[in-house]
Amino acid sequence: MRSYLLRRLPSALLVLFAASFLIFAILRLVPGDPATSLAGPDASPATVAAIRDRLGLDAPLLSQYAHWIGSLLTGDLGPSYAIGGEVSDLIGDGLGATTELTLAALLFVILLGTAFGILGATSRSRWIRSAIRVTTTAALAVPPFVSGVLLVVLFAVVLGVLPPGGRVAFLDAPDLAAQYLLLPALCLALPSAAVLGRYLKDGIERALAEDYIRTATAAGIAPRRLLWRHALPNALPPVVTLLGMQTGHLLGGAVLVEAIFAWPGLGQLAEQGLQRRDYPVVQDLLLLLVAVFVVVQLLTDLVYAWLDPRIRWE
Repeated sequence: MRSYLLRRLPSALLVLFAASFLIFAILRLVPGDPATSLAGPDASPATVAAIRDRLGLDAPLLSQYAHWIGSLLTGDLGPSYAIGGEVSDLIGDGLGATTELTLAALLFVILLGTAFGILGATSRSRWIRSAIRVTTTAALAVPPFVSGVLLVVLFAVVLGVLPPGGRVAFLDAPDLAAQYLLLPALCLALPSAAVLGRYLKDGIERALAEDYIRTATAAGIAPRRLLWRHALPNALPPVVTLLGMQTGHLLGGAVLVEAIFAWPGLGQLAEQGLQRRDYPVVQDLLLLLVAVFVVVQLLTDLVYAWLDPRIRWE
């Protein structure tokens, strides 16, 4: 397993390097100038030039890129241009909230996706299978900004059982924090849970159609044991890969969901950074998301290789 990990590391580092260069270049193509935004509309050219010099924006682009990468390697992210404060402090303040939301959504994805997949593949009731098919189709068809509003209207306005937005820290009040977390986590998890459920359903159905399963059924082995001991383990390896990909989608979707439910995470910080052309904040946030996605994919490959030794041999 260690040699397999060492073979995967160079490609992961190459992806991070390419992503950092693209992020840096694309942000510089966005219309607007941080120095002009900070100076204000009535500032003189000399004032704007002084701000550009102080921020280092008048240096060549390659020099700016090299300075940024060097700062990342030393752990010094530097100050924010427009929001104020150190970039590391700003990211640290929002990282806990976004991680909390993403992990809760991932738990919903696993629970709902597993239930959708197993019931859809094994239930003998046509109504249950139809209900699961309709639910997964709706979860995939309705975008999060619509499902989020519908969840708020139903549970916060009509029923009045859950808060419409905001966040409470778990350490302060765990029961109240769970109430604030439920709606945004469910909204974020629904599309990924539908994808996972459909993928798992197809995998279980293929496994149950194998000859050895039919032979074991004829020999009198209980269907529940065939499902949990044989069909489900055989369907898991590709599902693990899909789950890793969906984890990256959860991180990206958290930005939109945080805006809907006023969740104080990295999404709000990214929105502020983009509006104010705060290059250090935005480029560090984007690279952080890419790095998390790369790490998740690397861990997913390791789990896949653990479940299927043929991957390690290849």
